Amino acid sequence: MRVREWGAFVLLGLIWGSSFLWIKIAVAEIGPFMLVALRLLFGLLGLSVIMLFRRQAIPRERRTLLAFLVMGGFNTALPFTLISWGETQIDSALASILNGTVPLFTIVIAHFWLQDEKINLPRSAGLVAGFIGVLILVARDLDPDQLLHASLLGQLAVLAAAASYAWAATFARRHLRGQPPLVQSLMVVLSADVLMWVATPIFERPVQFPALPITWLALAWLGLLGSCTAYLLYFYLIETWGPTRATLVTYVFPVVGVLLGVVFLNEVADWRLVLGSALVVGGIGLVNVRVRRRQTVASAAVD
Repeated sequence: MRVREWGAFVLLGLIWGSSFLWIKIAVAEIGPFMLVALRLLFGLLGLSVIMLFRRQAIPRERRTLLAFLVMGGFNTALPFTLISWGETQIDSALASILNGTVPLFTIVIAHFWLQDEKINLPRSAGLVAGFIGVLILVARDLDPDQLLHASLLGQLAVLAAAASYAWAATFARRHLRGQPPLVQSLMVVLSADVLMWVATPIFERPVQFPALPITWLALAWLGLLGSCTAYLLYFYLIETWGPTRATLVTYVFPVVGVLLGVVFLNEVADWRLVLGSALVVGGIGLVNVRVRRRQTVASAAVD
């Protein structure tokens, strides 16, 4: 099971790690609302096909359906739109830094909301070390002068998205615990896509559909992998690991981006790559090792 969980974590990091690039490609032609609406439509189609084969029952309790609607808004529709709009104002490198604050928001929110997600020194140290690693990794792609003149609203939009992700991850652990990852993914994406198709004609006029093949490719990738597959992995990790540890996946994004640049764009692997990646991996490991030790001690006490 541990191997399965770590495999899901790594795969999720690889998928979401390149999403900023595909978002940047898509917003070059279409608006952020249309981008999210079409992206979620692709994701919904993929999840629906899986649901037909798995034949899992959809919950009908009003309280559960309301929780899915809340998740659709705050875990998907709102942050997806904020990040997509934010990347029309700021570089993807800066967006990845700001998105890396998700675990920092999560540990504070979960501390006051969940009994098994309390702040402690090792966990806090791991989160801070990982975030410093994120800063080091993307530092070479940031021009200090450009950073000072970057859109403040664009930065605030991505930060607001990070806070929304953190709140929603904690909400899911509290109110949707026990729901299968497939059911959670399908219902959240469905709720979010309904909200987006209502909002798109209101906030984006005229409504513009993409015409370029590269944009459709970006939307298909973001939908089938970035929304369908990624959400199955994400809700699985929230259920098994808890929100703080699951949201650590945002620290992996810059590592993936830098490594892709080294492999495919012949970028130089300098000291920032080594030190930043080491801090990210070390921070993630510190948070998880300490949790595993505590769980082992608790199990021994029960035995």
